[in-house]
Amino acid sequence: MPADKEYFVALSECHFMNPESMEEMSYYPGYERWWKSIDGVMRAWGGDRDLSGGEGMPEPRAHALIEWMDKAEVDVCFALRESMMDVADYTTCMSTNAFMLKEIEPYPERMYLECNCGPILRRGVDKAIWELEYLFNERNARLCKVYAPEDGPLNDKRLWPFYEKCCELGIAITVHTGMSYVCPQPSKYTAPVLLDDVCLDFPDLKVIAYHMGWPDTEELIGLAGKHVNLYLSLSGIIGWLARSPYRAYHMIGTALQWVSDEKIVMGLDLAFDDMPLVVDFIRNFQIPEQLREEWGYKEITDQMRANILGLNLAKLAGIEPTRRVGKGKGKPGALAS
Repeated sequence: MPADKEYFVALSECHFMNPESMEEMSYYPGYERWWKSIDGVMRAWGGDRDLSGGEGMPEPRAHALIEWMDKAEVDVCFALRESMMDVADYTTCMSTNAFMLKEIEPYPERMYLECNCGPILRRGVDKAIWELEYLFNERNARLCKVYAPEDGPLNDKRLWPFYEKCCELGIAITVHTGMSYVCPQPSKYTAPVLLDDVCLDFPDLKVIAYHMGWPDTEELIGLAGKHVNLYLSLSGIIGWLARSPYRAYHMIGTALQWVSDEKIVMGLDLAFDDMPLVVDFIRNFQIPEQLREEWGYKEITDQMRANILGLNLAKLAGIEPTRRVGKGKGKPGALAS
């Protein structure tokens, strides 16, 4: 990190798993299949990493997350439960919003709740709206994940009342886009083009699209150029980009030809010990001059890095971009305005 830059860093999609819930799910046939299906995405995002049922990564809980936040000088994380109810035939999940609240309670101003009130269609939209209002008004939820792969298409009109409530509250939604990476979840519910219907009907709904919509990244980028309320998130796929930087040069370079740097945000969705790698990658990110000349990509400025690392997400979540860790603790993040 440049010595004179104290970037404010914020990461969404930091998943916790409740070990008791995981044990309760473990005898379902879908449990082993789910873990095996993660192998593909971890080869790409995690550098051919073998998670081996979760044993090959730091414990996905708050006490481990804060250690890696301090090491990587990450100021704020948005903690998100892991649902995956379809793994256990919709009888239970890997963690609940209540578990997340208990976990993050010792770390105010460092960890915020990114709630997941789903599966919205399966449980009933009115019940999901009740929980959303409670978590937003009473428990300071700052983002809301709509996890379609275990529920139904993002543009299912039965979701419209939920989106209306998000607009009323002013809370941004986060959504999985592109291929669904795990079994038994289909990819047809999360195609980027489905967001066109959502954004056309809800121009005031702030939508953060995770994983850059891969493998339909260019379609998502085009939609983000069309809709002012659609934001691009590097969550998860940033692990792949950091390990294969030329993929990053083209993906981020193309995105910045369609949208401003105020519409790209960071996320994690990786094992916590990948945090220093991916954050430092963006802290020092620059597209080689030859590619800028041949492809017309922009030169990356300090302001672009600051926006992508945390200022944009802070604005969407309604939190102050004040440094919580490092030499600049207590001060506004570099280039914050």
